[in-house]
Amino acid sequence: MDIEKQLAVIPLFANLSPDEYRSLAAIATVREYGRGAALFGDGEPGDGLYILLSGRVKIYKVSADGREQILHILGPGEPFGEAAVFAGSSFPANATALSAVRVFFIPRKPFVELIHRMPQLAMNIMASMSRRLKKFAGMIEALSLKEVPARLAAHMLFIAGPDCEGKIIRLKISKAQLASFLGTIPETLSRIFKKMSARGYIEVNGPVITIRDCEGLEALAHGLERL
Repeated sequence: MDIEKQLAVIPLFANLSPDEYRSLAAIATVREYGRGAALFGDGEPGDGLYILLSGRVKIYKVSADGREQILHILGPGEPFGEAAVFAGSSFPANATALSAVRVFFIPRKPFVELIHRMPQLAMNIMASMSRRLKKFAGMIEALSLKEVPARLAAHMLFIAGPDCEGKIIRLKISKAQLASFLGTIPETLSRIFKKMSARGYIEVNGPVITIRDCEGLEALAHGLERL
């Protein structure tokens, strides 16, 4: 595998010079994990940055009573662990492979040294962390202010994107994991899916969901309608 070419297509490393890609490739290593494997745990030393090459990874917290709250479901090209790397602290959450995964691992110390010499890389990282912060703000708003049906409607609209009428989306995580991500339990999520189907908002066939009433979902997501 040509590590420099792999790095060049990752958004976090966009628009770097050939010499900068070579410098990154010199410190990046590829790691592989099986499904269910822990990449790092909450409180462990933040020893480096991870960039997902293939597969899916969940970032989550576990409460004192054992309840899991998923913070992110990550796909190829996405970085994680960056907050701990730049703060020089421990990882603030857990990371577990949802499938077999391959990642780039870049050790903290040499990576921070490179950032001091690469202004474009520093700007890319700031943009990436700003997008992550915006997603967190949306999650906090949804979990604290919206009821579960509104959270689910908003999530499906986000996945579907614009012009969602008739669009088919496929859930890339299990419904149990989706329930954790939305801050609820699988039984509640199943009831909401059934109610949405009965109202004609969506059609559900296993992990495949067809949007039948985009405007209705929008109203539900914004609290203008209730199930």
